[in-house]
Amino acid sequence: MAGMRGRQTVRGMFQSLGVIMVAAGVMYLFIPHDEDADPVKAKDYRVELLTAQRAAPYPVLAPQGLDEGWKATVVSYKRENADAWQLGFLSPDTQYVAIHQSTAKPGAFVPKVSQGAKDTGKTETVAGQAWQRWEGPKYDALVRTEGGATTVVTGTASFERLAEMAASLRSQKV
Repeated sequence: MAGMRGRQTVRGMFQSLGVIMVAAGVMYLFIPHDEDADPVKAKDYRVELLTAQRAAPYPVLAPQGLDEGWKATVVSYKRENADAWQLGFLSPDTQYVAIHQSTAKPGAFVPKVSQGAKDTGKTETVAGQAWQRWEGPKYDALVRTEGGATTVVTGTASFERLAEMAASLRSQKV
């Protein structure tokens, strides 16, 4: 009797597995999927930008004139977090580039948003302005402190791409 019961259990397990496989196959066939679609959806950040420009005590920066290969992926403004503005992009060569601004102390703010980058003591001139150059194990960064706020352009992209983003930054204080 015990041997027969074990065979029924194994047979039932295989029957259940077969039903699950058929159901999964049907779902795969009828749920639309497009392998050619771009997996990164660009965000429209205009509303958040206007909100930040009205609320922030400093001129909030955003890029102007970048080519269409740049895709905004992250946007936030947190007044309660030292007026922190963040705008992240995927560059045309699929590297991450972000603009961070805040009234927080630069000594704590910059390493936090640049994933532990350190000041190299070097500067880089971008669009006629001097930016501090920071390098890190994960992100590199260009840093400027002006008007009571620290601006950090950081990410996995090369310094050339970071400089391209920094050169495009404009303020439109509302």
